[in-house]
Amino acid sequence: MTQRTSRRFALATLAAVAALAAPWAQAQSGVKTVGVTAIVDHPALDSVRKGVQDELKALGWEEGKNLKLTYQSAQGNTATAGQIARKFAGDKVDAIVAIATPSAQAAVAATKNIPVVFTAVTDPVAAKLVKDWKPSGTNVTGVSDALPLAAQMDLLLKVKPDAKRVGYVYSPGEVNSTIVLKELKAELQKRGMTVAEAAAPRTVDIPSAAKSLVGKVDVIYTTTDNNVVSAYESMVRVAQEAKLPLVAADTDSVKRGATAALGMNYYDLGRQAGKMVDRILKGTKPGEIAPEVGAKMSLMVNPEAAQKQGITLPEALVKEAAEVVK
Repeated sequence: MTQRTSRRFALATLAAVAALAAPWAQAQSGVKTVGVTAIVDHPALDSVRKGVQDELKALGWEEGKNLKLTYQSAQGNTATAGQIARKFAGDKVDAIVAIATPSAQAAVAATKNIPVVFTAVTDPVAAKLVKDWKPSGTNVTGVSDALPLAAQMDLLLKVKPDAKRVGYVYSPGEVNSTIVLKELKAELQKRGMTVAEAAAPRTVDIPSAAKSLVGKVDVIYTTTDNNVVSAYESMVRVAQEAKLPLVAADTDSVKRGATAALGMNYYDLGRQAGKMVDRILKGTKPGEIAPEVGAKMSLMVNPEAAQKQGITLPEALVKEAAEVVK
């Protein structure tokens, strides 16, 4: 073997050793990787993501130091949500945070080993993410944004006391929304009220679905349906033109033109999920952590929006609100 050949062999050997050692070195570096995915970008889901990031930072996880966090939005496309989840699984991240039901379902379908923390999911059992509300024993846990529907309807009647017919625009492909529709029918039946539903499979269908309710309902109720929330301004335009009050389950929607909402604080929901991620990154198995429901709710009202939608909010309701949009 010549000296030049010997040198080449030595360099090749060192390169091979370095390549083998790289994954070990990365594992030993203490840097944890978290993939965050959301079905779409809108204020509520953005608040969840910010809450997760802030909670992790508060608990000592610093991006660029001991944490690498990657965010991907599916832009409302469930096929894209699946691609993102599979990419995170292929990258072997230490945990996946899945925001909203379609992204959570995609993540759970993509991996049975990598921890998945869902959030902003109304009913994780019906969505088949977990079997029940006990520790799952699987790679899945998370935080639900389920809201007590009776309290929502109490608010609706404070906004529109004479309401008998409630409009509901929803995405038939979202489990969250179809579950709420079923529960809404049952709750309104108890009160001698009815629901008029308008399906909107795509975001572009939201305006026509809302317009189809004009003349058929006294008030429109909106949940955290991701298509509806992402196109909320179109709902507001219809409500103003038809003088139909919009009552929401998402407080961010009040800032965008709903009259009132008794909703989850989505930033706090994210921080709640962030605590779970922290436990998992420190060694707790997700299957040992029972799914939770968001702990904080707040009432927000928008008197100006109410006026544009043909009503005046009761003074007592405005005083009761945690925040009044002006």
